[in-house]
Amino acid sequence: MKQRIYILICLMVGYISPSIACTSAIIGAELSPYGRPMLWKHRDTSNIDNKVEYVAPGPEGYGFTGLFNASDKKLKECWTGFNTEGFAIMNTASYNLKDDKVPEKDMDKEGFVMTKALRTCVTVDDFAHLLDSLPRPMGVEANFGVIDASGNGAYFETNNHSYIRIDLSDSPEHMLVRTNYSHKGRPNEGYGFVREANALHHLRPAAEKKEITPEFLTETLSRTFYHSMFDKDMADGLDEGWIIDQDFIPRYKSCATIVIEGCLPSEEGIKKDAGKDYVMWTGLGYPPCADIYPVTSGPDGVYPDLRGTQPNGHSKASDISKKRRDEVFPKHYGNGDKYIKLSRLRNHEGTGYLQTIPKQNLIIYEKFRKKKNLQ
Repeated sequence: MKQRIYILICLMVGYISPSIACTSAIIGAELSPYGRPMLWKHRDTSNIDNKVEYVAPGPEGYGFTGLFNASDKKLKECWTGFNTEGFAIMNTASYNLKDDKVPEKDMDKEGFVMTKALRTCVTVDDFAHLLDSLPRPMGVEANFGVIDASGNGAYFETNNHSYIRIDLSDSPEHMLVRTNYSHKGRPNEGYGFVREANALHHLRPAAEKKEITPEFLTETLSRTFYHSMFDKDMADGLDEGWIIDQDFIPRYKSCATIVIEGCLPSEEGIKKDAGKDYVMWTGLGYPPCADIYPVTSGPDGVYPDLRGTQPNGHSKASDISKKRRDEVFPKHYGNGDKYIKLSRLRNHEGTGYLQTIPKQNLIIYEKFRKKKNLQ
């Protein structure tokens, strides 16, 4: 009955949602059994084809590793990444901060800002100074999330002319979550309220036990079909019917799940080349169907399957996951991209993507942690 009501509500409200979205979190080192801070970004965008590349140091600044659109041949717009010095950044689009009439053609500069930050920043304070120095209007409306090698983290809720900084150290929960509205922006505007509640439903119990790990973020949060309006995981059984793709963390336009796991914070300050101790756990394509790869700093730190080596700059990993997504959304006409076939996620035979892929990914996590002594 709840699922039937859920479908009716979705049909009544329609499918008005931003094409550039995302769900994200900054997790303090205190909440991880590994003692390392984390950035999590579950990316939603119309640019469904993504790749991961390493950008060498040069006159512009530090080398860095990041997530790019497949079409970005010159690697000018990074959407999540970390540099050699241990500065890491990601963003979510916000829809309740813009207070001017800057035309749309002059907006969406977030990728350029994050690339510049990765080239020039070492600390969270450095990013604040960068925002202070950028010419106005900046062409952004976003929640920028950053961490550094000292364990500091913050969101910067930023519009064309100003920003408000929310530090991780000021959070009594030792974590911060953002979707597609800014907490300091205009109230009751924006998107992602339900997705934020979905994320907190899982995060808070894990935080109490100090059990938030990268594998928890990619294998639970990015694959959950829990819906806070119904207090139910809509894909937790073996029902082989259909559900509507509305307000889950994974969406049809989800194209990556990324966790940047920082280094162990040190009282001695930030050491040079701190990024060598970072891992960017990466799943490209539709996250419920994505394989996880551990990415490290440097030219040899990116697996070939993640790089844009396929036609049109596509990555092999993203293309594989996208084909799997086509099975989860098998109606390839009309509004077919709104209908999820549950049997492709879970079924009586145990062959659903939520039943098979996470098991394989957890083996990857375990093997890499042992290899790199990240226990």
